[in-house]
Amino acid sequence: MFVRSGPAMGAGYTLIGAIILLGGIGYAVDEWQGTSPWFLLGGLFLGLVVGFYELAKLIWRP
Repeated sequence: MFVRSGPAMGAGYTLIGAIILLGGIGYAVDEWQGTSPWFLLGGLFLGLVVGFYELAKLIWRP
């Protein structure tokens, strides 16, 4: 049972990790450039896109 849930857990961690990582990078660039909140929002959006792409690859693989 737990062996089959491994890929789903990995996709969940990838989704959360991409949002946190890219959002954090966006936040750091905003602090560095003084452009708050644009890079943060862009990083969060890109993190969502990357995370859901990885989730879709898991769901729709043959």
